[in-house]
Amino acid sequence: MNLDSSVAAVVTGGASGLGAATARALAAKGVRVAIFDLNREAGEVLAAEIGGVFCDVNVTDEASVIAGFEKARAAHGQERVLVNCAGIAPAAKTVGKNRETGEPKAHDMALFEKAIAINLVGTFRCISKSAAGMATLDPVDAAGSREDGLRGAIVNTASVAAQDGQIGQAAYAASKGGVLAMTLPVARDLMNDGVRVNTILPGIFETPMIAGMPEPVQQALAAMVPFPKRLGKPEEYARLALFLIEHDYMNGESVRLDGAIRMGPK
Repeated sequence: MNLDSSVAAVVTGGASGLGAATARALAAKGVRVAIFDLNREAGEVLAAEIGGVFCDVNVTDEASVIAGFEKARAAHGQERVLVNCAGIAPAAKTVGKNRETGEPKAHDMALFEKAIAINLVGTFRCISKSAAGMATLDPVDAAGSREDGLRGAIVNTASVAAQDGQIGQAAYAASKGGVLAMTLPVARDLMNDGVRVNTILPGIFETPMIAGMPEPVQQALAAMVPFPKRLGKPEEYARLALFLIEHDYMNGESVRLDGAIRMGPK
């Protein structure tokens, strides 16, 4: 797929971190970008910066997602590109300890369900809504694409935790493992609609969550990476996302982007 001003895109979680870097990278190609996020202040600033549109969207809410796509399409037309970056990273052991008594404490199920609702169900909700719109489009006029019947491309965000989750990551790993597991069946579901689906499994990246940690902690995390010995940069995620969108033969694939890290138990 050629990325230019004829293409519209939606980036969930696009107000910061990996999503913001991807929104900027798409806009730099001329793509008309809609940012889905709950952070209105940051989202509107970025939308103004890249000439896009901000949509106040909660991916766990059906009506909110529908309204977001309606606003994005009213501004830019039907999107051909969807990048799912919205997510949270909760940490809690399956059995922890009560801080006051020291007694064993079961995992907070509300926290587990929230991770699944945002990271997994929210991702699928946006995929389904976006793909239904993409399926109505004519194939894009790029080298080989019209003949292939390509109508759209979707990139999801899982995590290396989907394959080697650490202590305290049961909820997070389960949610991201679901994103990983559904990549191929969703790509197969959409094969006759001309929509490709791929997933990125990022390692440890310089996101706002990591930036809020003490510097020694950040350095320790960077030292865990075999090579290059540093945290990943959001721009590197964005470059891979654009590659997966632009390469018409990439479909149903999940790619680790992690400097060869394999997470230990903790």
